[in-house]
Amino acid sequence: MKKTGFIVLGILVLLVVFDRVIMPLYISQGTTKTVPDVTGMQFEDAVNALHAAGFEAKKSYHVKYLPRVDANIVLSQMPEAGESVKPQRNVYLVLNRQDRPMFSMPDFYGRPETDVRESLDRFEMTVDGVEFNTVTNPDEDGKVVGQSIPPATMVSYGSSVSLVVGRLDLMEEVRRKAIVPDVLGMPLGQAERVIADAGLTVGLITYEYSSILASNTVISQSPAVSASVSPKQEVDLTVTSSSE
Repeated sequence: MKKTGFIVLGILVLLVVFDRVIMPLYISQGTTKTVPDVTGMQFEDAVNALHAAGFEAKKSYHVKYLPRVDANIVLSQMPEAGESVKPQRNVYLVLNRQDRPMFSMPDFYGRPETDVRESLDRFEMTVDGVEFNTVTNPDEDGKVVGQSIPPATMVSYGSSVSLVVGRLDLMEEVRRKAIVPDVLGMPLGQAERVIADAGLTVGLITYEYSSILASNTVISQSPAVSASVSPKQEVDLTVTSSSE
């Protein structure tokens, strides 16, 4: 009986060792697979590649919408490429979000058209059309003075907007110019009145000795006679002085 008991006990020990030691070692050998790299693939191609390698593919999405990124391209994967994992494990494939988020339409008034187009491009927005509006303020020339979608309106990526851009009236600009009068040879007081009547201001006055001309006679001016200048521009004068 003792001999039989030892045999039974030995068999039980062998079974335990086989089940707890040998089998786990056997199973752990050759039962892992390397995850293939499927980033940058179309989702369907990535799924097929994972199935062929013995894995299951699961779709997930990026935390935010990425402009100009194909919604069917695999951005990343988990587990990462090259990891050794058990067969049939799920591999999560991250794609770009398909729902385009809303954002508040910026106020483009007073900004150059080129800058506005760059801003719209970041939101994947297109310019549906540009209308030019004549302006008399030089600061508005080439600047956006109107937009079809009012500022602060909620719009989505990919929307379109029309712009109104200012274009300076050249004739108005010419009309706004002042002509420098001829004050050469005039007494200083008279020259100052003539300059003021022309819409200009007297600038720097420089004195130069002359033994021939009467004192305070204008002998030089800048800008030159008949020059076209902006209103209120200064006209510098050189006048005579009786003292050296």
